[in-house]
This record gives sequence, C-alpha cells and structure tokens, in this order.
Amino acid sequence: MKKNKFLFASIILAAIITACSSNPEVNPKEETEAQVCMFNYDEGTTEFEFTAYKTNAKKGVTGGFNEIEVTFDASNDVKETLESIKFSINTMSVETNDEGRNEKIAKHFFKTINTEVIGGSIKSLGDDGTATIEVSMNGISIDVEGEYTLNGQAFKFESVIDVASWNGMPGIEALNSECDELHKGEDGVSKLWSEVKLSLKTKLKKNCE
Repeated sequence: MKKNKFLFASIILAAIITACSSNPEVNPKEETEAQVCMFNYDEGTTEFEFTAYKTNAKKGVTGGFNEIEVTFDASNDVKETLESIKFSINTMSVETNDEGRNEKIAKHFFKTINTEVIGGSIKSLGDDGTATIEVSMNGISIDVEGEYTLNGQAFKFESVIDVASWNGMPGIEALNSECDELHKGEDGVSKLWSEVKLSLKTKLKKNCE
C-alpha cells in the first residue's frame, strides 16, 4: 500500500515539475519574418487608346500609340503606386492599323497643334470609382475626370474629352480638310468631331521579400 502511495506521489511531483518548467526551445529556422510586399509598374503593360468620330452619324475610329514611357514610385499600397505614375506618349507613334491614316493624324493633327508628346499623370483615385488624370497637349495641362476600375493589380480609366479645350481645333480642321472625302457620311457632309473618348490601361506587379 505504501508502495502505491509513493508511486502516486512521484507521478504528481513529476507533473508539477513539468508544468513549471520553461517552454520548449523554438527552432530559429521555424521563425519567419513578416513578408514585405511592394507594388511596381509592370513594364510594357500601359495602353493609351482613343476613339475619334467622323461623319454626322458619328462613326468611331479607334487607335492608340506604340511608344509610351512610364515612371513611378513603388509602394506597399496599390493606389499609391498608381497615383505616382507619370506617362509620356510619342504621338508620332500613333497606331490605327492603317499606315496612311497614321501619317495623316501625326502630320495634320498633332504637328498642327505642336504636340509631338502627350504628357500626363494619374493624380487621384477616389473610393467611389472616379479618378482624375492630368493630360498635357499643345502646352496646356488639364485635369480629366472619369471612371476607373481596379481588378487586383489591373487598372483601367475611361473618359470623354473635347480637344478644343487644348486649343486643338486647328488640328481638327487641318485633318478634316486632308481627309475630306473619307469623313463624309451619307448626307454628303464632311465632319470630324472634336469629342474623343480616352482609355488608359496599365498593370502593376506584386513583389514580396
């Protein structure tokens, strides 16, 4: 009986000693530091597209540019990185899938308004889906408001501008004069609208260390 009491007491004492002992050592290899992730511009993903309209029926002609340079500041926040983006577009690289039309737009529109480069930046992204982008042409910088979507790291902005705001009517008139027959509708009237739809797309990439 005494032997059983001694065994029971030993078990209790061992349990107490174990409970009061220090925590088991943690293997340093199992400790991991919190990852730091930064959002950077994904090189070559920027597209600046436009849709111009001709004829009184307002027939759209869509185009873009082959040469766009982008600068940015990396951040751990997607919106902060996007709001740091500045772009520079070579208007002589205009692309409408028609070589002759490309040359006419570059020569008669952009050169007429002294704009070989369109500059701009993403200024602000609102929580309500609206954004402001600065666009510079013909020596004039204007804040353009529009709507944007942000799906993960893919950004898209759309708006409608009037190039007359950048004193662009001489370019509109010169291009319309050059393309007089091509801009005629069924009513026989040649027209090139100063209203243009813009679309800016770009992507970021996430790097974690």
